[in-house]
Amino acid sequence: MQTEWIFGLAGGLMIGLAAAMYLLVNGRIMGASGIIGGLIDRSAGSQSMERIFFILGLFGVPTVLALIFGNAQTDGPADTFVTSNIFAVIAAGLFVGIGTRIANGCTSGHGVCGISRLSLRGIVATVFYIMAGGLSVIVFKHILGWV
Repeated sequence: MQTEWIFGLAGGLMIGLAAAMYLLVNGRIMGASGIIGGLIDRSAGSQSMERIFFILGLFGVPTVLALIFGNAQTDGPADTFVTSNIFAVIAAGLFVGIGTRIANGCTSGHGVCGISRLSLRGIVATVFYIMAGGLSVIVFKHILGWV
């Protein structure tokens, strides 16, 4: 019996819980791109340490859980579907960065927090993220053959 779905469910619940705690404790919407962007352009000011701990938590918690519970994969490495084509990876990163700047936030901000608050802007941004992802697959995989 496949049980991998429970890890996705647990991860989704943890993301939702983290977003709710971030809003309750800080009074702000959680969005990874805004948190990282504030550190890069140094606009975070007094919130820099809080943002650094947030980023450390993004990488640290999965590492700690993997050390505690071991690798969930029992039949070899996980299928990530990440391409080895460096041009596709660079293009994807640029498009994600440009998209989050245009939309004033990323999928964690708009998708998780915006939709849960019934924010029209969050819903519209998430719809466009999904459409852009689908369009990217069509262009990069099926038309250009990069992936």
